[in-house]
Parts: sequence; structure tokens; C-alpha cells
Amino acid sequence: MKIFITIPWFTPAFKAGGPIQSIANMVVGYAPANIRYYVFCSNKDLDGTALTGITTDCWIDFNDHTKVWYSSVTSNTSNQLHAEVSTIAPDVLFVIGLFDWYYNIVPLLFCKVPLKILSVRGMLHEGALTQKRFKKQVFIKALQWWGIQKKVKFHATDAVEAQFIKNIFGLTAQVNIAANYPQLLAAQPLAVTKQPGTLVLCSMALISAMKNHLLVLQALQQCTSAIDYHIYGPVKDAAYWQQCQQVILQMPAHINVMYHGAIASDAVAAAVAASQVFILPSKSENYGHAIIEALQIGRPVITSEHTPWQHLANAKAGENVPLTVDAITAAIEKFANMDATTFQEYVEGAADYAAYAIQQHQLDNAYQRLFKA
Repeated sequence: MKIFITIPWFTPAFKAGGPIQSIANMVVGYAPANIRYYVFCSNKDLDGTALTGITTDCWIDFNDHTKVWYSSVTSNTSNQLHAEVSTIAPDVLFVIGLFDWYYNIVPLLFCKVPLKILSVRGMLHEGALTQKRFKKQVFIKALQWWGIQKKVKFHATDAVEAQFIKNIFGLTAQVNIAANYPQLLAAQPLAVTKQPGTLVLCSMALISAMKNHLLVLQALQQCTSAIDYHIYGPVKDAAYWQQCQQVILQMPAHINVMYHGAIASDAVAAAVAASQVFILPSKSENYGHAIIEALQIGRPVITSEHTPWQHLANAKAGENVPLTVDAITAAIEKFANMDATTFQEYVEGAADYAAYAIQQHQLDNAYQRLFKA
């Protein structure tokens, strides 16, 4: 089976999260002998700069069953994509995202394949729709007018996202649920040194309002414990990052904030393991790769109530908090004040939570159903 994937960006060499990480993990994690993937994407990074160290406008190997085409053209992208779909003649066209003309709308409208699947990747979550609302509403209205619900199969990563799809495209929309494949990380030592009154925090995500770095920084201003906060990830929203930097400059002396920029995939585990608690109170996540990866490593997580990773406190794996400064401050101080024995229970609880959440066999079955015509 040949699966042709269209996605605006595909830069799995470094940790970006979101759809990019989801697809990178899928082509590694779901690899039956009969599957061949063809990923067609831009040669640009998320910030619009050209990727380096790649060959453009031809198929190059990503792994033994996946090829990637990095398109360098602009006005002619539609013709190039259409030509490659015609040449490959895939069984499945897997469109990642809703709001890009070249990589979402063009393949949906103009490419002829036996099965088209539209993967919304969290873009219909209420929090996501508040960003660039007008543009997104135009795209949604156009797809509704076209009658997309009668022409494609939708992919949702959980039941909540499936309901968002049906809310917008109608109850007759065909929706298959298949959770994202996590990046399986090497086991890390679970014994973590911890002193009451101190904490090492870590965030790993694109720097944007959706991830709520600013809210974390504002919460840290109210903390009385000695805290080191390490931030990893490329800046997606420069104006938002400037707001964050202004707060960083006003931190009390016992709070240290360090920004490390983007991080290579093979350095993720060590960076998270060097911290004690992972924090990412996103406005919405349809999956949250960085969250499940931190849990795998045995790091408790502070996140919002708008991710798939719920009931963390019950499992002694972290905290799901309301998106307020006071709630995040309280969660941070809870972990900062823990002694080593109590904290170790959360370290082990996080690893156990991840082990239960990652069900490889169930994932494989879900994707088999998704790609079946």
C-alpha cells in the first residue's frame, strides 16, 4: 500500500512537536511490510527559512519505507504536487491539516486517489480556532460548501476531536479515531535527587501563545521556592516571546530562567531527564508529544485540563491545572516542597502512566482501520 502524505512542514531532525512530530513518529511506528510512505512538504522551516542539509525537488530516503520530497518552488507547488501524486499513484492520500492552500486544499480538491483522509491534528479544537480566526473560518466555510464530509474520511486522534469534527462538518462525517504514535525514548534512571524548597522545571514546545509559556513565567514570579526553569523550542511567535522576555527580566533572584532554543531529537531524553518536572499548560493539545515523552522518562507533568493526558494527580504522575496564574503557582510549589521520598513516588507514577497509555498493538490496529478503504 502506498500512502502519499501532504504536510506544509516536515522537519523531524529537531523537536518541534505538533503535526511534524506526529508524522515523523507515525512513519517510524506504523511500518507493516506492505506500507510505503511518500511525504510531500515544503523545504521551509516553521519560521519560513530554508532548511539546510537537504536535497530539494526529488524523492530522498527518510527510512527504508519512507521517502520525502522537499519542494522549493512557490507558485508552481500545486502543479508539482499534482504531478507527483499522478506518478506515484498512491492508494491513500493523507492530508495533514486544514488551513494551507498548497498542502491541504489543493490535494483535497484536485488529486484523484482511491481514498482521501483529512487529519485535522487539533486544528478544530476551540482554543486553536481562536488564533487567526477569520482566515480559518473562510477555509472551513469553503470546505463545508464543497461538501467535504461526503468526499473524505476524517482522522481524529481521540473522541473529543472526533466530536469537534462532527460539530463543524455534520453527524454524517466519517471519522476514524487513531491516537498519535509517541516517540519511544530510551529508558532513563528513575532515581531522582530532590531537596524540599527547590525544583528544576522544563518546557519543550514551540514558543507561542497556545503553549502558555507566559502564564508559567507569571506563575514563577509568585513562587517562593528556588526554581530553575529551562525552556526548549523554536520561537513561532516573536511578539509573544518578547512579552515572555519582559517577564523574565523581572524575575526575583531565586528564580532562574534559561532559554535553549530548538533541540535535536536525539537530545530530548537527556534534556528532560536533567529536569525534575515537565510543565506545559497548553490551551489545547490534540496529543502533546512532549508530555507523553516526559512521562516516559519518569518526569511528572504539570499541564492543563485541555490535553488527552488527564487524571495525572490520581496516578501520581503530575497535575492537570486550570489556566490561571494562581493554579499554576500552586502546582509548582507543590512539587518544589516535596521531599525525596514523596517525589520518587511521582517519578515512578509518571513512568507507569506512560507505559499504560502507550498501547502499540492497539495503535497498529487503529491505523490499519484508518487506511482501509
